[in-house]
Amino acid sequence: MPTIATKNEVVTVIVIFKVESEKQQELIDTITKFLDTVKQQPGFVSANIHKSLDGVKVANYAQWKTKQDFENFLNNPQVQQQAAKIREHNPDSHVYEVVISESKEGIPEINQKYIYHFAEFRMQPENQPRMIELAKENVVKAMNLPGLVSANFHRSLDGTRVINYGQWSNKEAIENLKKQPGFGSESPYWEGIAENEHHLYELVLSATGK
Repeated sequence: MPTIATKNEVVTVIVIFKVESEKQQELIDTITKFLDTVKQQPGFVSANIHKSLDGVKVANYAQWKTKQDFENFLNNPQVQQQAAKIREHNPDSHVYEVVISESKEGIPEINQKYIYHFAEFRMQPENQPRMIELAKENVVKAMNLPGLVSANFHRSLDGTRVINYGQWSNKEAIENLKKQPGFGSESPYWEGIAENEHHLYELVLSATGK
C-alpha cells in the first residue's frame, strides 16, 4: 500500500486535470489503460488516481524513485505517444517535495477509506516560502478538529504551487473547517499570497511498480 513520502524518500509528482463532468470517467479509463505501460517504467513507484466528487477534476498522486527516473519517463517518445490522448486534457503537472506532514495515524497510507482533499495553492515563486510559513502556522489548528486524519503540504520545485493533500474521515468535518477563522472564503490565511482552489475526491485506483 502506498504511503506519503514524508521524508521525501521518493519523488512525488501530482497531476491534476480539469474535465467536463460527463468525461470524467472516460479520462479515468484512459489513464488506467496507460498505467499498464507506466508500471513497466524504471523507477516507477506508485500512481494513485482520484476523482473529484463534483465530477470536474481527476488527480494522480504519483511517486518515482528519483527525479531522473521521472524525466526519463517524460523523454521516452514511445511511451509518451501512448499518453497523447491524456495530454489533450491539459494536465497541471509538477514535481513536489513534502514540506509539512501532520497525521493522527502515523505515516499516512493512501487507501480508499478516506475522503481526499487537494487544496491547490497557486502563486508567484517569490511567495512560495511565505505560503509554506502560513501553512505551518495554521495546520495545527486544523488538526485539532475532529475528522481531519492528515494534512500533507507539498511544494512544487518550480515554486508556483503548494498543494495540501488531506485525508478526512467524513465530509461534515470538512464543512466544519470552512467555518473556522482563516479557513473560509472570508479573509483566508493565504489571502494576498496565493490563489486557492480545492475539491473533494475519492481514491479510485492505486497501482504500484515491481
